[in-house]
Amino acid sequence: MRQRVMVVGIDGSESSRRAAAYAVGLAGREGARLIGVYVRPLPSSMVSMADTSGAAAASVVASQDEVVTEFHDTLRRERTRSGVDMEIVVRQGDPFTELCQAANETWADAVIVGRSESLLHRIAGSVAQRLVRCGRWPVTVVP
Repeated sequence: MRQRVMVVGIDGSESSRRAAAYAVGLAGREGARLIGVYVRPLPSSMVSMADTSGAAAASVVASQDEVVTEFHDTLRRERTRSGVDMEIVVRQGDPFTELCQAANETWADAVIVGRSESLLHRIAGSVAQRLVRCGRWPVTVVP
């Protein structure tokens, strides 16, 4: 019998931190492997045109690297404390598309994400809402 797999989306927001903490606990109770997926957004063409020196782009990449580093540190601590088999995957593109692809590739049994903190996402549809509507996996949305 294969080990269960859970995918958690992380983006550095407070709700994604709570989702990651919840996912670690759930994976520990279920004896599942946990895969954290961080999706770097594609660079905006408007930023590229306005940023001829590259300083803004470098700042964005540095802040994205901080999120990845923070999650790596959390993984190291939690792996030692909880014994959960965890890893992080970094991708680039659309968060919904990349989370779906990661869940498909790993044969995920569940996907866990934080609730969107953006008012626009609540109106137009968030990654969490799109994952739920997709209906491929059980999706837990952590507030």
